[in-house]
Amino acid sequence: MDYRCAQCNYTYEVAPVFTLMETEIIRTVCQLAGYAEGDGIFAPGGSISNMYGLVLARYHRYPHIKTAGMYGMRPLTLFTSEESHYSFVKAAHWLGLGADNCVHVKTNERGQMCPNDLEVKILQAQKDGSEPFFVNATAGSTVLGAFDDFNATADVCEKYGLWLHVDACLGGAALLSYNNRHLLAGLERSNSFAWNPHKSVGAPLQCSLFLTRERDLLTHCNSIQVNYLFQQDKFYDVSYDTGNKSVQCGRKIDAFKFWLMLKARGYGSFGRLLDHAIDISKVLIKKIEQRGNEHFRLVLDDFEYMNVCFWYIPKVLRGLEETPEWRERLHTVAPKIKERMAYCGTLMLGYTPLKYRGLGNFFRMVFTCFPVLEEGELDFILDEIERLGEECEY
Repeated sequence: MDYRCAQCNYTYEVAPVFTLMETEIIRTVCQLAGYAEGDGIFAPGGSISNMYGLVLARYHRYPHIKTAGMYGMRPLTLFTSEESHYSFVKAAHWLGLGADNCVHVKTNERGQMCPNDLEVKILQAQKDGSEPFFVNATAGSTVLGAFDDFNATADVCEKYGLWLHVDACLGGAALLSYNNRHLLAGLERSNSFAWNPHKSVGAPLQCSLFLTRERDLLTHCNSIQVNYLFQQDKFYDVSYDTGNKSVQCGRKIDAFKFWLMLKARGYGSFGRLLDHAIDISKVLIKKIEQRGNEHFRLVLDDFEYMNVCFWYIPKVLRGLEETPEWRERLHTVAPKIKERMAYCGTLMLGYTPLKYRGLGNFFRMVFTCFPVLEEGELDFILDEIERLGEECEY
């Protein structure tokens, strides 16, 4: 046998141990999510995991699309928040739904999707002749780390018969938390969700999960007859040939990375590490507030998860009238400091705008389980931003 086969999860016979590891993790995470029965697959990343949700929802609504395609059908419409991940627009393009049929729903001041606007957008799509079929709610938005109200969103989905998917690629780690599990309240009412352990938990890239509460739907949706590989008369239970319910053929043994981490530390240890990361993010917020509004300014008063977003105000901009021109100069600060960070090599911190809110570039600090940061390191981060900030011209 080619040694490379043992590193590929497509049939049980070539990777029996890794197949069982994947099965164990999927079963356990489904239980953590509140899925009485469920199924899932490891995918190359969150974008593909979210695409699995769309494909499954479409098949659930119209199984004939698998063979006959979408010819002659009304446009299928999906809904996701203004602050959701861009992968849904890309998925709409790749799956032939059309990017214009990915409808963005308004968010509140904290970045959470507004269920009332979701219902308005669903009714408008119906009026326009489209067919709503899928709603994505976000657990830990990319920029602000916001968690949508899953119960309120589920109420809307149940009212209109829509599939509810939760993009928990960032925030899914709250499943392991002791003190912050409430962030995922209502997740059990979703039809599917995606989670990237390579984000908050720190598993080696790539390590992404797609889970669904629909027990056999993933297999029915994706499996096709492949007599040379997925023979149905094998001597073992062919449901362990998980490659046929995947969009791939060859698949990395990504489950092994996460399985090994969990066996080494346990679910509980990661829960404590996650709670520490959230706690230390709150410490950073307090330190920013202590340095004063003239030096640093938070984008929000508080954040739900491990993201902290803020502006640094250099000396040349302090004490001036905060006109539109002043704000334009402020929004050049983070990119210039980031450039200095790259040249100095002392710090790596991202920045981003929220253009639809009229917010220009600000720093975005995202904490994770690893590295385990302590309070003194937060002082270094803020001190270094100030030091580098005064070396730049604005």
